[in-house]
Amino acid sequence: MTVTLNQPEALAELTAACDLYEKALMDNDLEVLDGLFWDNPNTLRYGVGENLYGIEEIRAFRKGRTGGSPQREVIRREIATLGPDVGICNLQFQRVGSTRIGRQSQTWVRTEDGWRVVAAHVSLMQDGS
Repeated sequence: MTVTLNQPEALAELTAACDLYEKALMDNDLEVLDGLFWDNPNTLRYGVGENLYGIEEIRAFRKGRTGGSPQREVIRREIATLGPDVGICNLQFQRVGSTRIGRQSQTWVRTEDGWRVVAAHVSLMQDGS
C-alpha cells in the first residue's frame, strides 16, 4: 500500500478543521466541538484526568465542565494527512498562568459529514520538563 503524505487539498481541509476545533475549544462552543468528533460509540478521548469512551461520554464531560477548557496558547502544531481521508494533529500548548506544557494528539478521519476526530489524547508534562 502506498500512502501519499500531505496531499494539498486534504491537508488544507484538515488544517481548517483543526483551526475550527481550537477556536471552538477556546470559545467553549459545545455544539461545534461535539460536531467535530465522530458521532460513534467507538470514539475515544483520553484527557488529563479522564478516560472517555464513546461520543456520549465525551459530550457529558464537556457539558459538565464549568467554564470549558482552560485557556491556552498553542506553542507548536504539526498536522499531517495520510492519503485523502486520514490525518493527525499533534500540538504542544501552555495553559494561561501555568508553566506546564501540555500535549494534544488527535486522529481525524474524513466522513460523509466532513473531517471528524475519532481518537484524542491530552496530557500535561511535569513542571520543568
